[in-house]
Amino acid sequence: MAVFGGLNPKALQIILDNASELALASGDYFFHEGDPADSLFVIEAGTVLIQRYWNGEPIILGRLVHGDCFGEMSLIDFQGRSASVVAESHCQAIEIPAKTLRTLYQHDLEQYAMIMMNLGREVSRRLRAADECLFRLQQDPTLPVEAPLIP
Repeated sequence: MAVFGGLNPKALQIILDNASELALASGDYFFHEGDPADSLFVIEAGTVLIQRYWNGEPIILGRLVHGDCFGEMSLIDFQGRSASVVAESHCQAIEIPAKTLRTLYQHDLEQYAMIMMNLGREVSRRLRAADECLFRLQQDPTLPVEAPLIP
């Protein structure tokens, strides 16, 4: 799982000891756009849809699968949830509270920096995908944007 890349076993143990396992049925929401945020999620099984609402209708921004994480933006910018996340199929996920990352910070600053860099890389990857979609739309607004913002 990319979010845990480069972490040593002790750091992983701190995270897992302070994380929770969640199981959601298809159609259940992890959270809604605008909700307060204090955790990120890593998908162990299943798929989720990232969506926002426009004129009362859900617009799918992307689909995430095993190994992907979501909810990381709020741990970086301390804002509410920027989108809703709904289980597309039965999902199992690990929820990592912000306080867990603070615990890691207190125990191992280098490993804390590693996980924050991993999260930053994920946000950057998604921003590049969004940039590409925006670029295509600016070139020809009549063309459909076929790739989701979040691969």
